[in-house]
Amino acid sequence: MREAIARAEVGDDVYGEDPTVRRLEEEVAALLGKEAALFVPSGVMANQIALAVQTAPGDEVLVPFGAHCLLYESGAAGALAGLTLREVGDDDGVLRGPEVAAAILPDNVHYLKTTLVTMENTHNRAGGRVLPSGVAEEVAAVARARGLGLHLDGARLWNAAVARGVEERVLAAPFDTVSVCLSKGLGAPVGSLVAGTAAFVARARRRRKMLGGGMRQAGILAAAGLHAIAHHRARLVDDHARARRFAEAIAGLPGVRVDLDGVQTNIVVWDLLPEVPFDAQAFVARARDAGVLLNAMGARRVRAVTHLDVDDAACAEAAARVVALHRGA
Repeated sequence: MREAIARAEVGDDVYGEDPTVRRLEEEVAALLGKEAALFVPSGVMANQIALAVQTAPGDEVLVPFGAHCLLYESGAAGALAGLTLREVGDDDGVLRGPEVAAAILPDNVHYLKTTLVTMENTHNRAGGRVLPSGVAEEVAAVARARGLGLHLDGARLWNAAVARGVEERVLAAPFDTVSVCLSKGLGAPVGSLVAGTAAFVARARRRRKMLGGGMRQAGILAAAGLHAIAHHRARLVDDHARARRFAEAIAGLPGVRVDLDGVQTNIVVWDLLPEVPFDAQAFVARARDAGVLLNAMGARRVRAVTHLDVDDAACAEAAARVVALHRGA
């Protein structure tokens, strides 16, 4: 990847003159089955561009329970686009057609105007779950019938495609716009893309500039993304297998609850039951001291993520250290 970065042909992307960025955008648009795509610095920017371009200040966006764009993007939708985000559905992070239909507010001057629905695949807070077959199409039918747009936060869509054994374009098809990330499982140092119609991307390009996301010789970053797409997608299955083994290793611990059926990709979340004498933050700190980097996702929920820098031996060692920390409490 570093060699690809060093060899990258570059130009001024603000003027549309960087050939490597253009190649990345064309390739990702084709992979997602969309007319065009736009390279941006981060997944947050990709999501916020998609939300802002398809709405107006004062509008409402329906999002799944625990959505990244609600909880982990610093309130950007409200601060930057004047939007209200409302959670719909259960804590599995899956929106379903009847729930969305019931949540859409009437066209009344007193109410927020519901204009957009978002979904997340895979769903981070739900432990990397893949959207069940048919639910996106079901929600899309409701959105179309009611004149709403539909956006997919597909930061980990690559993982979902591998888990489902389908091409990314199949999972992206029901959506007007889709964001994907290059810097998670694919291992690029930076970058995301947002895709949709050519008209959407033209408007998105202006919004990117407004947010400070216009970059000059960005081909050095795009080259990393092209390398990641070419070489790191198929190996995501290894991350999924390692996450499963990690989950199985900790599932039998006293005071730990792991939904093994929910470990579908590269994320493992587990809950610390009330009898455990420490909370998630305390455990994450202890794990860091033991050389294992984890996240706290709430008072008593912990998250581990596998990726290409963690091989079989490292994953097994991480699981062993986590088990030892729990047992030594």
